[in-house]
Amino acid sequence: MSRIVRCSLVQATSIPHEGKSLAAVKQTMIDKHVEYIRQAAAAGSQIVCLQEIFYGPYFCAEQTIRWYDSTEPIPNGPTTKLMQSLAKELRIAIIMPIYEIEAEGVYYNTAAVIDGNGNYLGKYRKTHIPHVAPGFWEKFYFRPGNLGFPVFDLGFCKIGIYICYDRHFPEGARALGLNGAEIVFNPSATVAGLSEYLWKLEQPAHAAANGYFVGAINRVGTEAPWNIGEFYGQSYFCDPRGQIVAQASRDKDEVLTADLDLDKIAEVRKTWQFYRDRRPDMYGELVKP
Repeated sequence: MSRIVRCSLVQATSIPHEGKSLAAVKQTMIDKHVEYIRQAAAAGSQIVCLQEIFYGPYFCAEQTIRWYDSTEPIPNGPTTKLMQSLAKELRIAIIMPIYEIEAEGVYYNTAAVIDGNGNYLGKYRKTHIPHVAPGFWEKFYFRPGNLGFPVFDLGFCKIGIYICYDRHFPEGARALGLNGAEIVFNPSATVAGLSEYLWKLEQPAHAAANGYFVGAINRVGTEAPWNIGEFYGQSYFCDPRGQIVAQASRDKDEVLTADLDLDKIAEVRKTWQFYRDRRPDMYGELVKP
Protein backbone atom coordinates (compact mmCIF):
# COMPACT_ATOMS: atom_id res chain seq x y z
CA MET A 1 0.00 0.00 0.00
CA SER A 2 1.40 3.38 -1.03
CA ARG A 3 2.34 6.00 1.54
CA ILE A 4 0.26 8.87 0.24
CA VAL A 5 0.56 12.16 2.14
CA ARG A 6 -1.79 14.99 1.18
CA CYS A 7 -0.16 18.41 1.62
CA SER A 8 -1.19 22.01 1.06
CA LEU A 9 0.75 25.20 0.38
CA VAL A 10 -0.80 28.62 1.01
CA GLN A 11 0.21 31.57 -1.15
CA ALA A 12 -1.42 34.91 -0.40
CA THR A 13 -1.36 38.65 -0.91
CA SER A 14 -0.62 40.89 2.04
CA ILE A 15 -3.21 43.50 2.94
CA PRO A 16 -2.22 47.18 2.55
CA HIS A 17 -0.56 48.26 5.79
CA GLU A 18 -0.13 52.02 5.38
CA GLY A 19 -2.16 53.93 7.96
CA LYS A 20 -2.88 50.77 9.93
CA SER A 21 -1.37 49.60 13.18
CA LEU A 22 0.96 46.60 13.06
CA ALA A 23 -1.42 44.78 15.40
CA ALA A 24 -4.37 45.33 13.05
CA VAL A 25 -2.43 44.15 9.98
CA LYS A 26 -1.15 41.13 11.84
CA GLN A 27 -4.57 40.10 13.12
CA THR A 28 -6.18 40.50 9.69
CA MET A 29 -3.49 38.34 8.07
CA ILE A 30 -3.77 35.70 10.79
CA ASP A 31 -7.55 35.58 10.36
CA LYS A 32 -7.11 35.26 6.60
CA HIS A 33 -4.71 32.35 6.95
CA VAL A 34 -6.84 30.58 9.52
CA GLU A 35 -9.52 30.35 6.84
CA TYR A 36 -7.01 28.99 4.33
CA ILE A 37 -5.85 26.39 6.84
CA ARG A 38 -9.46 25.37 7.32
CA GLN A 39 -9.78 25.01 3.54
CA ALA A 40 -6.71 22.78 3.47
CA ALA A 41 -8.09 20.63 6.26
CA ALA A 42 -11.48 20.38 4.53
CA ALA A 43 -9.63 19.12 1.42
CA GLY A 44 -8.15 16.34 3.53
CA SER A 45 -4.65 17.72 3.89
CA GLN A 46 -2.43 16.27 6.58
CA ILE A 47 0.16 19.07 6.39
CA VAL A 48 -0.19 22.75 5.50
CA CYS A 49 2.69 25.19 5.08
CA LEU A 50 2.29 28.97 5.12
CA GLN A 51 4.49 31.53 3.37
CA GLU A 52 7.52 33.32 4.84
CA ILE A 53 6.50 35.61 7.75
CA PHE A 54 2.91 34.96 6.81
CA TYR A 55 1.24 37.52 9.08
CA GLY A 56 2.50 40.70 7.43
CA PRO A 57 4.02 42.31 4.37
CA TYR A 58 7.61 41.67 3.31
CA PHE A 59 8.87 44.53 5.47
CA CYS A 60 12.54 43.91 4.64
CA ALA A 61 11.99 46.26 1.70
CA GLU A 62 12.81 49.05 4.19
CA GLN A 63 15.01 49.41 7.26
CA THR A 64 12.72 50.60 10.05
CA ILE A 65 12.84 49.46 13.66
CA ARG A 66 9.05 49.55 14.06
CA TRP A 67 8.84 46.08 12.52
CA TYR A 68 10.67 44.70 15.54
CA ASP A 69 7.37 45.11 17.34
CA SER A 70 5.86 42.35 15.20
CA THR A 71 8.14 39.71 16.72
CA GLU A 72 6.89 36.90 18.97
CA PRO A 73 8.57 34.21 21.04
CA ILE A 74 8.28 30.60 19.91
CA PRO A 75 6.64 28.49 21.29
CA ASN A 76 5.18 30.73 23.97
CA GLY A 77 3.81 33.46 21.72
CA PRO A 78 0.13 33.94 20.90
CA THR A 79 0.35 32.89 17.24
CA THR A 80 2.01 29.59 18.08
CA LYS A 81 -0.62 28.91 20.73
CA LEU A 82 -3.41 29.77 18.28
CA MET A 83 -1.97 27.45 15.63
CA GLN A 84 -1.56 24.64 18.15
CA SER A 85 -5.24 24.90 19.01
CA LEU A 86 -6.21 25.02 15.33
CA ALA A 87 -3.99 22.04 14.45
CA LYS A 88 -5.56 19.98 17.23
CA GLU A 89 -9.10 20.96 16.18
CA LEU A 90 -8.54 20.19 12.49
CA ARG A 91 -6.10 17.29 12.92
CA ILE A 92 -3.63 18.91 10.54
CA ALA A 93 0.08 19.61 10.93
CA ILE A 94 0.98 23.28 10.45
CA ILE A 95 4.27 24.87 9.39
CA MET A 96 4.08 28.44 10.63
CA PRO A 97 6.78 30.94 9.56
CA ILE A 98 6.88 34.09 11.72
CA TYR A 99 9.29 36.76 13.01
CA GLU A 100 10.77 35.34 16.21
CA ILE A 101 12.26 37.12 19.22
CA GLU A 102 14.65 35.10 21.36
CA ALA A 103 15.80 38.00 23.55
CA GLU A 104 15.55 41.76 23.27
CA GLY A 105 17.38 42.72 20.09
CA VAL A 106 17.88 39.10 18.98
CA TYR A 107 15.48 38.22 16.17
CA TYR A 108 15.19 35.33 13.74
CA ASN A 109 13.25 34.43 10.61
CA THR A 110 11.73 31.22 11.92
CA ALA A 111 9.24 28.48 11.08
CA ALA A 112 7.56 26.54 13.89
CA VAL A 113 6.29 23.00 13.34
CA ILE A 114 3.08 21.82 14.99
CA ASP A 115 1.76 18.29 14.56
CA GLY A 116 -1.82 17.17 13.99
CA ASN A 117 -2.36 16.69 17.72
CA GLY A 118 -1.45 20.31 18.41
CA ASN A 119 2.00 19.49 19.79
CA TYR A 120 4.83 21.93 19.17
CA LEU A 121 7.66 19.83 17.68
CA GLY A 122 10.33 22.48 17.25
CA LYS A 123 11.51 25.17 14.88
CA TYR A 124 13.89 25.99 12.06
CA ARG A 125 15.65 29.33 11.84
CA LYS A 126 16.62 30.70 8.44
CA THR A 127 20.32 29.99 8.01
CA HIS A 128 21.38 32.21 5.12
CA ILE A 129 20.43 35.88 5.46
CA PRO A 130 20.54 38.06 2.32
CA HIS A 131 21.29 41.75 2.19
CA VAL A 132 20.67 42.70 -1.41
CA ALA A 133 19.87 46.08 -2.94
CA PRO A 134 17.28 47.18 -3.59
CA GLY A 135 14.73 46.03 -1.08
CA PHE A 136 16.05 42.90 0.63
CA TRP A 137 17.61 44.32 3.80
CA GLU A 138 17.30 41.16 5.85
CA LYS A 139 20.47 41.53 7.91
CA PHE A 140 18.84 44.58 9.48
CA TYR A 141 16.11 42.29 10.89
CA PHE A 142 17.39 38.75 11.28
CA ARG A 143 20.26 36.99 12.96
CA PRO A 144 21.49 33.91 11.03
CA GLY A 145 19.89 30.71 12.23
CA ASN A 146 21.75 28.59 14.77
CA LEU A 147 19.67 25.40 15.01
CA GLY A 148 21.18 23.50 12.10
CA PHE A 149 18.92 21.54 9.77
CA PRO A 150 16.45 19.64 11.95
CA VAL A 151 13.98 17.09 10.62
CA PHE A 152 10.59 16.75 12.30
CA ASP A 153 8.82 13.39 12.61
CA LEU A 154 5.07 13.77 12.19
CA GLY A 155 4.52 10.04 12.68
CA PHE A 156 3.44 9.41 9.08
CA CYS A 157 6.35 11.27 7.44
CA LYS A 158 9.48 13.27 8.20
CA ILE A 159 9.74 16.88 7.08
CA GLY A 160 12.41 19.56 6.86
CA ILE A 161 12.28 23.31 6.27
CA TYR A 162 14.46 25.64 4.23
CA ILE A 163 13.39 29.32 4.14
CA CYS A 164 13.51 31.47 0.96
CA TYR A 165 17.16 32.53 0.32
CA ASP A 166 18.32 29.23 1.80
CA ARG A 167 17.24 27.59 -1.45
CA HIS A 168 20.30 29.01 -3.23
CA PHE A 169 22.61 26.86 -1.08
CA PRO A 170 22.85 23.11 -1.78
CA GLU A 171 24.65 22.29 1.47
CA GLY A 172 21.65 22.61 3.77
CA ALA A 173 19.41 20.88 1.25
CA ARG A 174 21.77 17.89 1.37
CA ALA A 175 21.93 18.04 5.19
CA LEU A 176 18.13 17.78 5.34
CA GLY A 177 18.25 14.67 3.17
CA LEU A 178 20.98 13.13 5.29
CA ASN A 179 18.90 13.87 8.38
CA GLY A 180 16.00 11.88 6.94
CA ALA A 181 13.65 14.46 5.41
CA GLU A 182 11.06 13.04 3.02
CA ILE A 183 9.41 16.38 2.25
CA VAL A 184 11.22 19.73 2.44
CA PHE A 185 9.11 22.88 2.59
CA ASN A 186 10.51 26.23 1.44
CA PRO A 187 8.32 29.20 2.45
CA SER A 188 9.49 32.25 0.50
CA ALA A 189 8.98 35.87 -0.46
CA THR A 190 10.59 36.40 -3.84
CA VAL A 191 9.91 38.86 -6.65
CA ALA A 192 10.07 38.78 -10.42
CA GLY A 193 13.32 39.76 -12.01
CA LEU A 194 16.82 38.68 -11.07
CA SER A 195 16.14 35.22 -9.63
CA GLU A 196 12.77 34.22 -11.07
CA TYR A 197 14.35 31.86 -13.57
CA LEU A 198 15.90 30.00 -10.62
CA TRP A 199 12.51 29.40 -9.00
CA LYS A 200 11.82 26.26 -11.03
CA LEU A 201 15.47 25.28 -11.34
CA GLU A 202 17.10 25.13 -7.92
CA GLN A 203 14.50 23.37 -5.82
CA PRO A 204 13.67 20.63 -8.33
CA ALA A 205 17.44 20.15 -8.51
CA HIS A 206 17.59 19.78 -4.71
CA ALA A 207 14.73 17.27 -4.89
CA ALA A 208 16.49 15.21 -7.55
CA ALA A 209 19.93 15.40 -5.94
CA ASN A 210 18.58 14.31 -2.57
CA GLY A 211 15.67 12.06 -3.50
CA TYR A 212 12.86 13.81 -1.64
CA PHE A 213 9.78 15.93 -2.30
CA VAL A 214 9.85 19.73 -2.14
CA GLY A 215 6.98 22.11 -1.44
CA ALA A 216 7.95 25.64 -2.54
CA ILE A 217 5.74 28.57 -1.49
CA ASN A 218 5.83 32.17 -2.72
CA ARG A 219 3.50 35.04 -1.89
CA VAL A 220 1.63 37.02 -4.57
CA GLY A 221 1.01 40.68 -5.41
CA THR A 222 2.90 43.97 -5.24
CA GLU A 223 3.28 45.52 -1.80
CA ALA A 224 3.06 49.30 -1.45
CA PRO A 225 4.68 51.64 -0.68
CA TRP A 226 7.90 49.83 -1.51
CA ASN A 227 6.86 48.25 -4.83
CA ILE A 228 10.12 46.31 -5.06
CA GLY A 229 8.56 43.96 -7.60
CA GLU A 230 5.84 41.43 -8.18
CA PHE A 231 5.68 38.49 -5.83
CA TYR A 232 4.93 35.97 -8.52
CA GLY A 233 3.32 33.08 -6.65
CA GLN A 234 3.66 29.85 -8.66
CA SER A 235 3.98 27.78 -5.50
CA TYR A 236 4.55 24.14 -6.40
CA PHE A 237 5.33 20.59 -5.35
CA CYS A 238 8.04 18.61 -7.05
CA ASP A 239 8.87 14.94 -6.69
CA PRO A 240 12.18 13.12 -6.06
CA ARG A 241 12.85 13.09 -9.80
CA GLY A 242 12.71 16.89 -9.83
CA GLN A 243 9.42 16.96 -11.73
CA ILE A 244 6.80 19.57 -10.78
CA VAL A 245 3.60 17.68 -9.99
CA ALA A 246 1.31 20.56 -8.94
CA GLN A 247 1.58 24.33 -9.32
CA ALA A 248 -0.44 27.37 -8.23
CA SER A 249 -1.23 30.52 -10.19
CA ARG A 250 1.03 33.51 -10.57
CA ASP A 251 -1.24 36.19 -9.16
CA LYS A 252 -4.00 34.76 -6.98
CA ASP A 253 -4.43 33.75 -3.36
CA GLU A 254 -4.51 29.98 -3.47
CA VAL A 255 -4.41 26.84 -1.38
CA LEU A 256 -2.47 24.33 -3.50
CA THR A 257 -3.14 20.72 -2.49
CA ALA A 258 -1.45 17.60 -3.80
CA ASP A 259 -1.03 13.93 -2.92
CA LEU A 260 2.62 12.94 -2.52
CA ASP A 261 3.46 9.24 -2.82
CA LEU A 262 6.39 8.79 -0.45
CA ASP A 263 7.09 5.32 -1.86
CA LYS A 264 8.55 7.14 -4.85
CA ILE A 265 11.49 8.17 -2.64
CA ALA A 266 12.68 4.56 -2.30
CA GLU A 267 11.99 3.91 -5.97
CA VAL A 268 14.16 6.86 -7.04
CA ARG A 269 16.94 6.18 -4.56
CA LYS A 270 17.26 2.59 -5.73
CA THR A 271 17.94 3.94 -9.22
CA TRP A 272 20.00 7.04 -8.41
CA GLN A 273 22.38 5.98 -5.64
CA PHE A 274 23.59 9.45 -4.75
CA TYR A 275 23.82 8.70 -1.03
CA ARG A 276 25.78 5.51 -1.62
CA ASP A 277 28.15 7.23 -4.01
CA ARG A 278 28.85 10.35 -1.96
CA ARG A 279 32.50 11.01 -1.05
CA PRO A 280 32.45 13.05 2.18
CA ASP A 281 36.11 12.17 2.66
CA MET A 282 36.82 14.34 -0.39
CA TYR A 283 34.71 17.37 0.57
CA GLY A 284 36.79 18.97 3.31
CA GLU A 285 37.46 22.08 1.25
CA LEU A 286 33.73 22.82 1.21
CA VAL A 287 33.59 23.59 4.91
CA LYS A 288 36.59 25.88 5.09
CA PRO A 289 35.66 29.56 5.71
